[in-house]
Amino acid sequence: MAIQTAEPKTRKSLQTHLRTYAIVIALAGIWLLFGVLTHWLFLDPRNLSNLLRQMTIESFLAIGMVLVIVTGNIDLSVGSATGLVSVVVASLQYFVLHPLLAHLLPGASTVTLGILNTVIAVIAGLLFGLLIGVYQGALIAYLKIPAFIVTLGGMLIFRGGVLAITQGKTISPLETSMAFIAQGYIPNPIGWALAVIVVAAIIVFALRNRSKRRDFGFEPVPISRDLIRVIITSALVIVFVFIMNSYRGIPNPVLLMGIVAVIFTYITNHTKFGRYAFALGGNKEATRLSGINIDRLVFIVFILIGLMTGVSGVVLTGYVAAGTVGGGLNYELEAIAACVIGGTSLMGGEGTIIGALVGMLIMSSILNGMSVMDMGVFWQYIVRGIVLIGAVYIDVTSKRSRE
Repeated sequence: MAIQTAEPKTRKSLQTHLRTYAIVIALAGIWLLFGVLTHWLFLDPRNLSNLLRQMTIESFLAIGMVLVIVTGNIDLSVGSATGLVSVVVASLQYFVLHPLLAHLLPGASTVTLGILNTVIAVIAGLLFGLLIGVYQGALIAYLKIPAFIVTLGGMLIFRGGVLAITQGKTISPLETSMAFIAQGYIPNPIGWALAVIVVAAIIVFALRNRSKRRDFGFEPVPISRDLIRVIITSALVIVFVFIMNSYRGIPNPVLLMGIVAVIFTYITNHTKFGRYAFALGGNKEATRLSGINIDRLVFIVFILIGLMTGVSGVVLTGYVAAGTVGGGLNYELEAIAACVIGGTSLMGGEGTIIGALVGMLIMSSILNGMSVMDMGVFWQYIVRGIVLIGAVYIDVTSKRSRE
């Protein structure tokens, strides 16, 4: 009997990931197109490295946004929250920690003071983002204020906070160690070592998955299918490291993005919390009747997106090496667009982390490719808007056809 239920589950899994496969093919087509139009300058290792670095800040928000949208909610404040975290971190470094640490540790070297300054500022930024998530999550989950209204208000409040702290001026210079977070690179030997570890993990995971299917009485998928999947995934990892090492190595924020993506993928696919989040977005009443604490679930989801604004804000500070008035502006639109393009349904209940990352890569590739071609800025907005509308149309029509 167990064997009979394996095939429907496999078919459902293939259907769930079908859009992810489709957008990967679309991404390959976009890269090929821009490669031809720019005489392959777009595919130069230096440009690809810069492209990946540029997308990381908004990618952290997209990763957290997947869970928010999956539960049937929305967060319009993540861009302004990211900007606020960024200027708070910059202000803390420049106005508070720099003179304070120099006074408390007069004999310490400049390098030591700078690193300590950065560590404290980063922790403060993450905690501040977490507090934003707690604040908004409590209003939404326990006071029952719609997420749209809470986060729209948050967007205005946090943007006002940015203007109040900066007073219209850029906060700089910051510590070199802060800039290293977003501007540094992993040395080539370490990059190859990480590639070996990742490939080994892919093989172990594939073998473990086959073993688990046998333990639970399911018929394992053909070994050839697993072998092909392992070979393709491992090849992509090796090619990625080769391309990054051809320039200066893997950018630090790209490695951080990969780690965060793996953690959130595990949360969404292999924990009760992740399954409950998808269930809530699929059918709220059925989820409530199942005995699941919906309020606590939504509260935790917004805490996680708050934490991601903290991560994004810290990386943004390091990326520009300053706190700026326009930091985080319109990031919420990019994050939501990436999720939708990557297959996350605005109706809730569907979405993947890898899909959101590919969606963000598509949006960033379009922007980068048109910049390399020296196209007008207005075209960049128009094309990305068309892509977003098309993605939402596909989402709505596919959901309607399934119903």
